Amino acid sequence: MTNKSSEPQKKTLTPEAEFSEKLTFRDYLIATEQKANKPLPFWRLTVPLMIQTGLIMAVPTQAMYTDVTGRTVILQTVPMVPNQVLQGNSLSLDYNISRVSTLRRLSGWEAWARSHRGSGRRLIEGSNLYVILQEQQSFSRGVPRAWRPLRVTSDRPTSLAANQVALKGVYENGSINYGLDTYYMSENQRQQISNDISRARQNRRGQLPPMVVKVKVDPQGNAVPMSMWVRDRNYRF
Repeated sequence: MTNKSSEPQKKTLTPEAEFSEKLTFRDYLIATEQKANKPLPFWRLTVPLMIQTGLIMAVPTQAMYTDVTGRTVILQTVPMVPNQVLQGNSLSLDYNISRVSTLRRLSGWEAWARSHRGSGRRLIEGSNLYVILQEQQSFSRGVPRAWRPLRVTSDRPTSLAANQVALKGVYENGSINYGLDTYYMSENQRQQISNDISRARQNRRGQLPPMVVKVKVDPQGNAVPMSMWVRDRNYRF
């Protein structure tokens, strides 16, 4: 009588293990090469391209939207030293409403500052605010009058008077940035502005008198520059 327990047991393999035993290294190399040479699906190429295009177009699209839907607002700069204004082919401007010393005198500033202070009672970098500006009536066809700042608020107002607008700013490095500080120009335009600045500062002890800048402000408070006046000459951006 034969003892069944002494007979060799046949090893049972799972389908995955059986396949791996039959697969040689050469088969693996062939499969890898075929996969590498297989063309990518169309969507794998178009989707990243569409995302990159969207990011590139986001800035000009926002500027176009603000230009179309925005209201014209006149802002005033502060007196500046000429070599701080013109740097190469760029123009740098400092607005009166960019100064904390200006906004501190407005209604709502203390409440905004209390809610945006961090450690050491310092204002938190990147804090948003809205400055409410009111139109000043101009009685001449020359240089328009700058809009007057009225108050500061943390939230964008849902309703304003017809002659008012809310301009959005961000607290950065001790001042308020509205995205209207630096402009680039052609060499010809730079030379014209330089000449006008030289004439404008002659009676200001080396400083420029305040200039006004025309911007467009959209319903969300974002602004884009349109033009500026140096003396009585208007320059478009």
